[in-house]
Amino acid sequence: MAPHIFSNMWYSLNIMKNYTVYIEQDEDGVFIGSIPSVPGCHTEGRTLDELMTNLKEVVSLCARNMDSGIQNKFVGVQNIEVTA
Repeated sequence: MAPHIFSNMWYSLNIMKNYTVYIEQDEDGVFIGSIPSVPGCHTEGRTLDELMTNLKEVVSLCARNMDSGIQNKFVGVQNIEVTA
């Protein structure tokens, strides 16, 4: 039986996670995105594609700093009406 060739190889385990993204557009047309379930995770982009690329980078950085035992779940967005 041949020896296993995997014993000296390094493996990277990539776990995919899904996040809900909240997107707004400011008066200058810039897209602003945030991920409510990840504290401090927000960025902007001139286009939606640029915004999504930036968010993927930011969420990977923010997720490294999160306590793995704490996971907030995004529930939703509500509108309220108030007198101005």
